[in-house]
Amino acid sequence: MGQPVSKSHRYCYADYLRWDDGQRWELIDGEPFCMSPAPSGDHQSVSVEFTRQIANHLLDSPCRVFHAPFDVRLPRADEADDQVTTVVQPDLAVFCHQDRLDQRGARGAPDWVIEILSPSTAVHDQVRKLAVYERAGVGEYWLVHPEDRVVTVYRMDADGRYGRPEIAETRGQRSPGLFPDLAIEWDLVFAKLPAPEQVREAVPPYAAVGAG
Repeated sequence: MGQPVSKSHRYCYADYLRWDDGQRWELIDGEPFCMSPAPSGDHQSVSVEFTRQIANHLLDSPCRVFHAPFDVRLPRADEADDQVTTVVQPDLAVFCHQDRLDQRGARGAPDWVIEILSPSTAVHDQVRKLAVYERAGVGEYWLVHPEDRVVTVYRMDADGRYGRPEIAETRGQRSPGLFPDLAIEWDLVFAKLPAPEQVREAVPPYAAVGAG
């Protein structure tokens, strides 16, 4: 099967593995979402710098960081892999539970996820995947807005829910709750990107966004 044939059909991981059309896909509760085309150069620059800083910090740690494309299967219960209906590719995912990693990627929630927003994925990351990550038990979820230089942080509370998000400017340093001694250097994250005012002048505002 080259690709999903219907948005109304409910697919599973077994179907996902047969899609050989060269596109990147995610599954959310059986619904397919095309994540192509490939991310922009600015997106990649931010992702690489995040990966570098986090990976350096984790050199002597059992935790590991992975960047997309990297399949994360998020089962609802104990269903077999082939029957899992949610498969995502976070921009960055940190795992401290080694038993969740395998040769296919990972099965189970990452401890920390970072998604780098773009106009084409903003709704997908801020609505659909937010709900999925909360349900799966992702401990901390960062939504990074490169154009606006803002980060939105969700943390899991004692009841297994995301409380009110913290929205902050990306200035100086920031540490995740999982690694309080890891200081993300925002100036380095955005070092290769144009200044926000240059982006706003060059790109007209968009009225609506969607995954794809």
